[in-house]
Amino acid sequence: MTQTSPQPSSQPSPQTSGRPLRVLAAMSGGVDSAVAAARAAEAGHDVTGVHLALSANPQSFRTGARGCCTIEDSRDARRAADVIGIPFYVWDLAERFREDVVEDFIAEYEAGRTPNPCLRCNEKIKFAALLDKALALGFDAVCTGHYATVVLNQDGTRELHRASDMAKDQSYVLGVLDERQLAHAMFPLGDTLTTKGEIRAEAERRGLAVAKKPDSHDICFIADGDTQGFLADRLGKAEGDIVDESGAKIGSHEGAFGFTIGQRKGLRIGHPAADGKPRYVLDISPVNNTVTVGPVEALDVTALGAIKPRWCGTAPVGAGTYTAQLRAHGGETEVTAELVDGVLRVTFAEPVRGIAPGQAIVLYDGTRVVGSATIATTERAAARV
Repeated sequence: MTQTSPQPSSQPSPQTSGRPLRVLAAMSGGVDSAVAAARAAEAGHDVTGVHLALSANPQSFRTGARGCCTIEDSRDARRAADVIGIPFYVWDLAERFREDVVEDFIAEYEAGRTPNPCLRCNEKIKFAALLDKALALGFDAVCTGHYATVVLNQDGTRELHRASDMAKDQSYVLGVLDERQLAHAMFPLGDTLTTKGEIRAEAERRGLAVAKKPDSHDICFIADGDTQGFLADRLGKAEGDIVDESGAKIGSHEGAFGFTIGQRKGLRIGHPAADGKPRYVLDISPVNNTVTVGPVEALDVTALGAIKPRWCGTAPVGAGTYTAQLRAHGGETEVTAELVDGVLRVTFAEPVRGIAPGQAIVLYDGTRVVGSATIATTERAAARV
């Protein structure tokens, strides 16, 4: 894979070209999207706010800081739009969200994989369904409160880069965006070197009531945060065995979907390991409803194969050295990667633990997001899984 990127041009991207754009601001009801919409309007763009109704039966109030598509959130977004002075609408995308995000989430767990619904939402909802509708209505760009930046190169291509503030960077969950989508994406918070406290202070100065609203950290369609309970309600309980690496039964469970690779807590194994050390989930087999556990060292992954690659620009050619991020809030690790017959083959410079099929791997060249793919297989130091 080639690593050489075109040099960023001094020419600004269309979002900051000085020409007023028609911008559709996705307003979740939180502080980041409200400040992003306010900044876009302050820059002189013709901004319209939209809140996405993603649930057919939204709760009137969230539980703690959970959720981002409740009736309360819709009202918070409307109040913010009123203060900013922009038109505001609520668009019903609940059916599309159910099909593309919620049902995909359930199916992935049923198949023994660990999905990331936030990436799927960005790919299928915010920058597909929403963007397509926005373009059809004559808008130039979709604005969100994500912390990431879009760079326009001298040759006219665009790149997705990490946010200026690495502590708030959200480029991982945007790694599914292609160049066409980047051409119509606006992230007003991405080049801001400010703390979240300063963003909240800015919201307060602007008179936005969401300035002190808690952040949402959970899966938006699981309002109480009980993922296992959510899956059990939809997939039903299915008793199975918990086995060790030799295949010996050491416990039982009520559904393999309730486990993830690398999990340590909640295994409910009746007796300790012979060496007295903790055991971790090593493998989940939906075929025979079996969960395999073992020592932490057995989680060491040296290589993986990932499918459904999506490139943030031109697809790289050949083998190359990159850094990779494997979780939304994880660090970077050095890798070599190459696309072979549609499968991204990745080898780690040092073993990495806790990688689960279904998760996304996002490749970086410096701060530039090269692209992402869905982990399908892993190779471990001691065995192939």
